[in-house]
Amino acid sequence: MNVLVLTNTFTPHVGGVARSVERFVAEYRRLGHRVLVVAPELGIAPEVEEGVIRVPALVGFTGGDFAVPVPVPGRVAAAVDRFGPHVVHSHHPFLLGDTALRVAAARGLPVVFTHHTLYECYTHYVPGDSPRMKRFAIELAVGYCNLCDAVIAPSESVEELLRERGVTVPIRVIPTGVDLPRFATGDGAAFRAARGIPPEALVVGHVGRLAPEKNLGFLARAVAGFLEARPEARFLVVGDGPARVTVAEELARRGLAERLHEAGVLGGEELVSAYRAMDLFAFASHTETQGMVLAEAMAAGVPVVAVDAPGAREVVRDRENGRLLPADDEDAFAAALAWVADLRGEARGRLAAAVAETARRFSLERTAADALDLYRYLVRARPAPKELESSLWAMARRRLAEEWKIVRNIAAAAGESVRHPEGAVPGSLLETRRGR
Repeated sequence: MNVLVLTNTFTPHVGGVARSVERFVAEYRRLGHRVLVVAPELGIAPEVEEGVIRVPALVGFTGGDFAVPVPVPGRVAAAVDRFGPHVVHSHHPFLLGDTALRVAAARGLPVVFTHHTLYECYTHYVPGDSPRMKRFAIELAVGYCNLCDAVIAPSESVEELLRERGVTVPIRVIPTGVDLPRFATGDGAAFRAARGIPPEALVVGHVGRLAPEKNLGFLARAVAGFLEARPEARFLVVGDGPARVTVAEELARRGLAERLHEAGVLGGEELVSAYRAMDLFAFASHTETQGMVLAEAMAAGVPVVAVDAPGAREVVRDRENGRLLPADDEDAFAAALAWVADLRGEARGRLAAAVAETARRFSLERTAADALDLYRYLVRARPAPKELESSLWAMARRRLAEEWKIVRNIAAAAGESVRHPEGAVPGSLLETRRGR
């Protein structure tokens, strides 16, 4: 099968969407499928990339490390036609996501969209952030979903939310998988030695982008409380971002600066070794659509303590493979870390077995197979166009119709954001879960 993938973030950018796309693409290719990726130029990408087309992009326009691609369908069209895709997979509801709709419409191809992100939780990166901007982000994403032939939700929580918000096309729950053999490798002892972490230390770890929406202030305070009661414990943080200083300042304020180990952004074997250096994994974000780093931690044999939220609740089973706390309670979180750390004998063995079983549920082989099954279903459901439908007239008509759909979606999202009063952003994931 020939799969055309369009994404606004891709390697070498380090982030959840980029890593998800990279993993699925690699697995598809390993299974013998052809994949063409259309992604933004980042300035640091390899000069020669097999199966990747780079388009111009504005880099760091928000002060962060994201790139905003400038859609250029004309430049992509020739390469796409040579590739001959059977299905188009979009990973964003704007920019190259719009290009995905246009490319598919011109060729009569099915479009799949993965709803990776709760876009309303990230509007603080855009000038003019407001409740209306959040409503616009929600309506734009929902409208985009309904322009596609199917939507992939990374978790059951996201599937439920999309249904409540008005998505009517088929939704399939397919999380990003974990390469289990890869996460079974790595050298945690060597990683500790290189980072100055004593071999006998009890290491609480965290991996992710260090950003305000990740609830890192709470996490730092909760972990600090645990460290104060455990002189042998250390905190290993992998990642970078604007909230890095929040974590560092909190531990310094509590006199714990020497027990914080900041590893920065890691990838490949170094990232796996970082996981293997951990004894516990701590996570408190409320804005995830899936628990990718939680599944990675469990693939490395590390139990998780997390706050109940989308993504986490699909991975962590309280008192079985870790702890899942109902709310942001610093003392309760520190106590949960202690509960896991203090398990011994048979209880520790049962926890380890449950961690391994959870990791198997999120294997990349399983999730990639589910995605490929969805592609095949959509290709079968949409027969190849007749000769008339491949004419220049028919192609132009489809392009015009798709352009009008995109414009109407943006206009409808803007209108909906204005109709709702300030402060009203209905349909949040927390409302979905905790209002019942």
